[in-house]
Order: sequence, then C-alpha cells, then structure tokens
Amino acid sequence: MATLPIALIQTRTPASPAAAFAHVEPLIREAAAGGAKLILTPEATNFLIQDRAARDAVLETQERDEAVSKLRDLARELGVWLLIGSAIVRSGHDGDDRAANRSLLIDDGGGVVATYDKLHVYDVDLPTGERWRESAAIRPGDGAVVADTPWGKLGLTICYDIRFPQLHRALAKAGAAMIAVPAAFTVPTGQAHWETLLRARAIETGCYILAPAQAGAHEDGRRTWGRSTVVAPWGEVVAKLDHDEPGVLFATLDFDAVDKARNAVPQLTHDRDFALPS
Repeated sequence: MATLPIALIQTRTPASPAAAFAHVEPLIREAAAGGAKLILTPEATNFLIQDRAARDAVLETQERDEAVSKLRDLARELGVWLLIGSAIVRSGHDGDDRAANRSLLIDDGGGVVATYDKLHVYDVDLPTGERWRESAAIRPGDGAVVADTPWGKLGLTICYDIRFPQLHRALAKAGAAMIAVPAAFTVPTGQAHWETLLRARAIETGCYILAPAQAGAHEDGRRTWGRSTVVAPWGEVVAKLDHDEPGVLFATLDFDAVDKARNAVPQLTHDRDFALPS
C-alpha cells in the first residue's frame, strides 16, 4: 500500500489504568471511525503518576495491566493496528523493582507483535527548578526495535529518545519508513525543542515521524506540552494539534515521499569512518 491513513491520539492520562482506558477509548473509537488504520497513543497511556508509592500500588505486568488488556481487545474489535505509545509495567527483571516504560504494537487481531523498552531515561535539572530522575523508577531497555506492519517497517522510540539521533539513524538503516515518538514532554522543553527535534529526525532519516503526546495539567501536578505532530520525510510538518487538550490528529502517509527524500539526499548510504584527534 502506497498510502496509509493514521491517527495520533493526544491524551491527558489519569492516574489509574481503569480511568486511563476510559479516557482514551472514545478517542481511539473516533480515530477508527475517521478511517485510520494505524492509531498511535502517547507515552504512559495506561497511567501517569509521579509518586512512587502510588505508582507501585497500580503497577502490573504487561499481561495483567487492565488498560493494556482492554486496548488489545479494542484493536481487535475495531480491526485496526494500535501502537500503545508506552505502558508503565513491571519490567520482569529479578532484583530490580523499577518499571519498564514499554511501547506495544498491537495488530488488528489484538496480538502483541512487538515491544520496545525505552532506552534513554530522563534525568535532568531544568532552569525552571524542575528536577526529573526517571532512572530511579524506570529500568532502561537494552535494544532497538523495528517492527513489520502491513504498510512497511515502523521504528519504535519513546520521548527522550528523540534527543539521540544515532538511534533514529539506526532504525532508518534497518528499514524503517516511519518512526514513532510517543511522548510526555515537559512544557519548557516542549516549547523550546519539540518541533525542532521532530523535524530534524525526519530530515536525517528520510522517515515519517509520528509523535503522539500527553497534554495539559495532570492529576499528579505535572504539565505536558501536547502539540502532537506528524512530520514528513523532507522535514515539513504535515499535521499538528496546536494545543494541549486531548484530541485526535489525522494524517495520510504517502510512502513514495520516503523514496523521494532518500533519493534526493542519500545520506543513509554515505557513512564514512573517521578518527577524532587525541
């Protein structure tokens, strides 16, 4: 298929899996009713909580998480492919009580066809005084993922990964024609860098960049930037929600644009080894 109708879901995810599913379900149904065949949700689709004790009270394995289970059923009911941008789930690593921040690609039969654990965790002190230590609660993944879909290969990343161009280049060189960037960007970093980073990764890879985002003031006190965005392989923004309210963003991907961009600037084939001066 040369074209693919998609939808990005922008959410303000609540603090429990049950409430999170109730929040996102009507948005996914709206996306499917609008003709989307691939639907993508943001980072932390199953719940969003800063407090560690509150998080641990609702944390489950991928198989037992209520939101994940219901989202799989919903994909099967609607006959769509669904990328759960990420779910916060038990990592499954003995001796490490940190969670995994995990993307799950669901096919139109409700099956999990690929998972990806966020590689780069967000540890930062912002000029505004905000302090984030994601590594205290999230166990980083250790591998990149490119997943097969009926329309082409999809590279998986999550939020802070956007700042690491080498990851996106590797995904493109492994065959990805589109790269997902589900996110919960803070307001200061989103306002300063969100669109610029998304456009840069598209230009560098010749991929479609699909970035569904968390948005607005959350129950736990944090604020996220929103502005879910689709960027084409030449770097132009082809669809965007210019606000921080929940909503659905529709776009159609034309995969001829991937070939056109890569033929015009064949940078993925021009790597050269080099040495740094000692």
